[in-house]
Amino acid sequence: MARLKELLFAGTERANDQSPFIIAEMSGNHNASLDKALAIVDAAAASGADALKLQTYTPDTMTLDVKEGEFVINNPSSLWAGRDLYNLYKEAHTPWEWHKPIFDRAKSHGMLAFSSAFDDTSVDFLETLDVPCYKVASFECVDIPLIRKVASTGKPMIISTGMATIAEIDDAVTAARSAGCKHLVLLKCTSSYPASPENSNLRTIPHLAKLFDCEAGLSDHTLGIGAAVAATALGAGVIEKHFIMSRAEGGVDSAFSLEPDEFKALVDGVKVAQAALGSIFYGATESEQKGRTRRRSLYVTRDIEAGGEITADNIRSIRPGLGLAPKFYDTLLGRRVSKPVKKGTPVSWDLLG
Repeated sequence: MARLKELLFAGTERANDQSPFIIAEMSGNHNASLDKALAIVDAAAASGADALKLQTYTPDTMTLDVKEGEFVINNPSSLWAGRDLYNLYKEAHTPWEWHKPIFDRAKSHGMLAFSSAFDDTSVDFLETLDVPCYKVASFECVDIPLIRKVASTGKPMIISTGMATIAEIDDAVTAARSAGCKHLVLLKCTSSYPASPENSNLRTIPHLAKLFDCEAGLSDHTLGIGAAVAATALGAGVIEKHFIMSRAEGGVDSAFSLEPDEFKALVDGVKVAQAALGSIFYGATESEQKGRTRRRSLYVTRDIEAGGEITADNIRSIRPGLGLAPKFYDTLLGRRVSKPVKKGTPVSWDLLG
């Protein structure tokens, strides 16, 4: 099965890069400024992101303009406590007329750009921009009609699993595949903002991949880069992280977004982790071969006359490693040499009589 990175970058050098496909999520961190959105694109590309992702919705496609009851966030620990959903989405949404200039800017850097679709109209709109793939957000994982709509495009799909049970994920996967999705990626995602490391449960990533026979990865809402690096070690093929120019400027997702230098550290850390995984290997690598001479081996520590006996007083295990291995020490004691041997001579079998 081809990896998403290999599929989307087919025919380019980037397709051969075995590190995860890294997505910079802009979300609403543009703070309603197209100039800031374009600056985010530039910075994400400079930080090494493979792709930039938007969210395509309007407040009316997300919720109702109601400012009471369940339409108000009443969780006191939420970043958005007290906000009504309609105005929160109004502040955070990316105007649809911005999508093309943002996508064009990404393309100018050789970076892919796509989006999370939230309803049929957003899918139809994104199709006019010929996006290379689609994302379905974790809260929409249970929206089977939306998943079928996205899958009907025939393009690769990324679905964040969030709070979904195995049964709910199975419903989503079955719907996507039956509706035409040929390449599916499931992302482990903790739908709290920010997410704690303790609630991240990254060991789910390889289990997701095996259970649903697909590529798996991480949509990361933790602070820092540790979870992304660990996910890479567990086989994540895709990593998504929110991106912002400066957390000090604020923004709906600023608290759990990475600044450019931090995002570059994530990209670098993930690449190091991928390279370090290697394969199951024992013995000396090519770069270690010279180090063999630094190992311990048996050396003559006092001059020995011809016919002299080898004893604990005249041989010892020391560095460097040009003599016989120390495991032969007991075998050599009591044996006699066939010729005079000077102190500092590596012990070898041809010294024996």
